[in-house]
Amino acid sequence: MSFYFTPFPTVNYDVKKNGRFEEVTNITLRFKIQDMLRSRASLFHEHSIQDGERPDVLAFKYYDDPTLDWVIMMANLVIDPHFDWPLEYASFTNFIKEKYGSVSTAQGTVHHYEWIYQAHQVLYDGTVVPEKTYQVDLTTYNTLAAADRRIKYDYDYETDLNDAKRSIKIIDSKYITRLTQLADGIFDT
Repeated sequence: MSFYFTPFPTVNYDVKKNGRFEEVTNITLRFKIQDMLRSRASLFHEHSIQDGERPDVLAFKYYDDPTLDWVIMMANLVIDPHFDWPLEYASFTNFIKEKYGSVSTAQGTVHHYEWIYQAHQVLYDGTVVPEKTYQVDLTTYNTLAAADRRIKYDYDYETDLNDAKRSIKIIDSKYITRLTQLADGIFDT
């Protein structure tokens, strides 16, 4: 992740609003490239992040260049690699312990109640209909049939949030040369 801001230019900016200008990385230019990328969905393929896969590891795996980690993060709107990237198992466990006191406390504390108003289905033609839920209060939860309700515990809630970060888009390697040239042109302005 150390290469993420390497292609970004620097600007002088009064960060503390005290009349003293400091040289800072101009991260606003990343949005020009992101807008261009979002309009071309065919440039991407899906990847599911496994434990231990960092942006630089994926950049090396897909582009043979770990310094292109910024491409992985930019394509997936990752701004803070500590919070926008899935935690590894050990880090996730430490996060749970820090936030809830212990894993067992998180596993036993109700986060919310859910009404499952559409069950997960696979239709005859292979179409997958995802499960849909709605968060409800305890009173409503108690009126629902057992098959139509679920308790979501803190641990499960945090696991779902972490796992949702695992599905990312990888820009096809055949476009990387053009993308880096484009980025050079934007960053040189």
